[in-house]
Amino acid sequence: MRHHLLSALLSPPMVVVQWLVRAVAGISVPAAVAAMCVVALLLPGCAHVTQSDGAGLGGTSWRLLKFVGGDDTVLTPDDRTKYTIAFAADGTLNVRFDCNRGRGTWKSDEPTQLQFGPLALTRAACPPGSLHDQIVRQWPYVRSYVIRDGHLFLSLMADGGIYELEPAANGGEGNREVP
Repeated sequence: MRHHLLSALLSPPMVVVQWLVRAVAGISVPAAVAAMCVVALLLPGCAHVTQSDGAGLGGTSWRLLKFVGGDDTVLTPDDRTKYTIAFAADGTLNVRFDCNRGRGTWKSDEPTQLQFGPLALTRAACPPGSLHDQIVRQWPYVRSYVIRDGHLFLSLMADGGIYELEPAANGGEGNREVP
């Protein structure tokens, strides 16, 4: 019983609840109430362990290599240095999308999950062939990320596509791998 309790307590919260339901079936009401109280005290700690603050992104800077659409369309910027994202550890970010610059917010409540807030952008008209309009249109639909082989991959919801970015030369040092 002790081994099973330890396994349950080290598991995600839903597993703990399932274990508790099986464990209390057939024991006295006072013992069941005591067991539930212990789990209720431990669940907030379990929730904290399973959340991520996006530590893989805070303090990193990236520049766009390419976009691969859900239909396998590949788009590449004419100049990688004109498409950058800098993630601050405090949840703010700075972007450059071709001829416009902006500031916004980001958060990551779970490992590899990502949500961008609204962007405050300059409104210059970028030249034909710019990826500015597409990126701005798709910005709210980024839902997850992974850092693999030194590159950041931002995935759009509903298999809409993936942005691949490389560390920026001016601050990308120390960008970290995220499983």
